[in-house]
Amino acid sequence: MTIMALTLRSAFSVTRFSFWTGALLSTLVGSGLYVLTQRSIENNAHERFLNHTKYAQSVISVRIKSYTDLLRATGSMIHSTDILSHRKFHEYVQSLDLAKNFPAVDAFNFAVHITDAQRDVFVDDLRREMQRFVPTGNPLDITPPGRRDSYLVVTYIEPDQSSPGHYGVDLMANRYFSRQLADARDRGTVYASGTPIPPLSRPNDSHLGMRLPVYRAGTGLDTVAERRDAFVGSLGIAFSLPKLLYGIMDEIPIAGLRMTLIDVGPGLDIRGQDTHGRPLILFDSRGSTSNPTPPLDAGDDVFSVTMPIDFNGRPWKTTFSAKKTALYTDVDFYYPKLMMAFGFFGSVLLYALLHTLTSSRRAALALAQEMTSELRESQNKLQLSHQKLRRLADHAYQIKEMERKRIAREIHDDLGQSLLALRIEAELLAGRTKGTHSHLHKRARATLQQIDTTIKSVRQIINDLRPTVLDLGLSAAVEWQVNEFQRRTGIQCEVQDDHGEIALPDHCATAFFRILQESLTNIVRHANATRVKVELRLNGGWLSLTVRDNGCGLPPGGRNKYGSFGLVGIEERIVILGGTCAVFSEPEGGTTVMVSAPVVGGPDYSVRDPHEHGSSSSVI
Repeated sequence: MTIMALTLRSAFSVTRFSFWTGALLSTLVGSGLYVLTQRSIENNAHERFLNHTKYAQSVISVRIKSYTDLLRATGSMIHSTDILSHRKFHEYVQSLDLAKNFPAVDAFNFAVHITDAQRDVFVDDLRREMQRFVPTGNPLDITPPGRRDSYLVVTYIEPDQSSPGHYGVDLMANRYFSRQLADARDRGTVYASGTPIPPLSRPNDSHLGMRLPVYRAGTGLDTVAERRDAFVGSLGIAFSLPKLLYGIMDEIPIAGLRMTLIDVGPGLDIRGQDTHGRPLILFDSRGSTSNPTPPLDAGDDVFSVTMPIDFNGRPWKTTFSAKKTALYTDVDFYYPKLMMAFGFFGSVLLYALLHTLTSSRRAALALAQEMTSELRESQNKLQLSHQKLRRLADHAYQIKEMERKRIAREIHDDLGQSLLALRIEAELLAGRTKGTHSHLHKRARATLQQIDTTIKSVRQIINDLRPTVLDLGLSAAVEWQVNEFQRRTGIQCEVQDDHGEIALPDHCATAFFRILQESLTNIVRHANATRVKVELRLNGGWLSLTVRDNGCGLPPGGRNKYGSFGLVGIEERIVILGGTCAVFSEPEGGTTVMVSAPVVGGPDYSVRDPHEHGSSSSVI
């Protein structure tokens, strides 16, 4: 009785110990799954937040570009008009339908550049044209008053302004503004100061402007002196920043998303004081009239990201922030708890199962033997499937190379002939217009240069698909590829080929050429080498290709890196040919790729192109 009692007590103690061990392990697994699931949900929400903010960033850039394009299009209209009048300017702006197509644009204006000698005539013409806006007894004049060497006078404003005080303003009278306008005139670029326009702006309701220099038609604009001589005026637009941005906020499906737009370039603030490069908050979606710039959101429960924006050369940055819970779904709130419960109870069941299996060793061994037998059968099937897949890959490679060859030849024959004919016509046009139509001759020469650029691009596309030098043999193709590699990368290369041209089946030559391309690509991407040596040898019916570099060598596990298929592709190509592949690092540094395959008397696995034909001569 005493021994039985001790045995029962020992069994009870072991069972109780196993119970608590299983409970502890299950708790740890459940807690771990809870933390991992919560972190995964947060990472997914953060990724979606970044995607939405990147979309908003791109939309802002596109809208700024559209307003810049609008400014350039209007400048082109003025540039192409012989005589600009208030009526023409008014009709053009009316045709743009700003309220529908560009709702953020408040106004257009065009300032004419005149000298002091032209002032009196200009003022008389401006008074006659604008007399319907100016009350009798209050003649229109240039403001601020005083005589200066030159003026940039606001002459046309759209929509029409009822107050005459908006017309006749000399923009060059402001010393800071005149420097910026002069710089834009000399460079021929759009000027965007980033400074809110005081008469239009309110707290958290900034209105910005952009100006474009306009030059006289038919004059050279290559130098600063030429641009100054051809300068006829400055075209500007004013637009509302909130109207530009609020539509973007509506498109992002994040509740409570906050966007803060900040100008970080030098300029003036809304009070006309120099910011000295201090950040200037232009817009805050959470701002109000009384509190236009509340503190930025922060904390562990907030997603926040800051992205740069280019406002015609001025640096902006926009900060997006939102509560993390705003990006969670209803399932996201309960899913971590469900995973914790699943991990706990699943671990309990698994532990009970393992405990049962350990007490049933004989049954487990029998099951293991049965599984081993099934595994061997599965391995045989897997090996057979692998062989089929390899043959399929071989066929796919052949089809791919055949299609590359066919497409390259079609581009060479069809597009090459068309480009050649087009170049001849452009050359004839350039020759006939030389000396008689300078403007048309200039356009014809520009078209000829564009055609030459297109021909080079087509030639590069053909070489990328299948270099024509392969038709001359593998040795010539290897030498060409190595020379191109050396020219493109600046890496010193050496080719050793003692056998001259080697007669090979097309599929074999193509495979060796692709292996060389992949090896050279790996050297550029990973080796950081300064010298490369390529050897091509034929020995006993076996062709060997060796590529050596003096780079950093293969890192541990480099051949099995996830997502890396370069060396895998090399091995598969050479195995299909019945050859061998060796990749190893040299003791003194560098990597060697050596492949060999039978090329004499071996089977020809190439896929013939039924449409193969000789290529016609062309400019390509």
